[in-house]
Amino acid sequence: MPLIRLEGISKIFHTDDVETHSLADISFDIAKGEYVSISGPSGCGKSTLLSILGLLDTPTAGSYRLAGHDVSDLESAERARIRNREIGFVFQSFNLIADLSIVDNVALPLTFRDGVPKAEREMRAREALERVGMAHRLGHYPAQLSGGQQQRVAVARALVGSPSLLLADEPTGNLDSRSGEAVMGLLEALNADGTTICIVTHDPRYAEFAKRRICLFDGRQTDMETLHRMQREEDARVPVR
Repeated sequence: MPLIRLEGISKIFHTDDVETHSLADISFDIAKGEYVSISGPSGCGKSTLLSILGLLDTPTAGSYRLAGHDVSDLESAERARIRNREIGFVFQSFNLIADLSIVDNVALPLTFRDGVPKAEREMRAREALERVGMAHRLGHYPAQLSGGQQQRVAVARALVGSPSLLLADEPTGNLDSRSGEAVMGLLEALNADGTTICIVTHDPRYAEFAKRRICLFDGRQTDMETLHRMQREEDARVPVR
């Protein structure tokens, strides 16, 4: 049984009288322990798809099964409960809380779980920071860290709850190339340890870190050859200034 199974996923946004088709007929599986990238140009639906995978949004049509359970149309409270227990998130902008120490930032998701005492939260946060090579900074605050270090802390926060799935949305977007390579190397090492990872990126260099690529163009799945051809055709239509 795959960890993730999407069948015929579509997403339509309504704004006033405008109907925007963000995703159309998306279907794929992700097995436990896989490392998958979702790539494509800006505006192709990558982040919308990741929001559905992370239960931050629901599809307009189609089926989403997570670990064998249909999670396509759950109430928001149940989606939040599953997110907290099964899914870790890494965002482009780090989203660390400035007035919390690094260890408290990492422990934060566990405060929303019943029955996890403070001592255990801190112990698990320290272990997560050790995994990402940041245990020596646990008493510091986000402003005292570089961008690459903050993203490592964000990865530790995503891992602290032992999720089934780690989702990363453009995790290198705010980093220089050296820090970006380091974060991608960290994700690669975590996957080698068995973590299931799905990353969204528009950068083909980072998409290649994944073992399998899912390509999107205008909200639809395509293969890499077709994606490259469509991007070349689109670039050719842009007037030179």
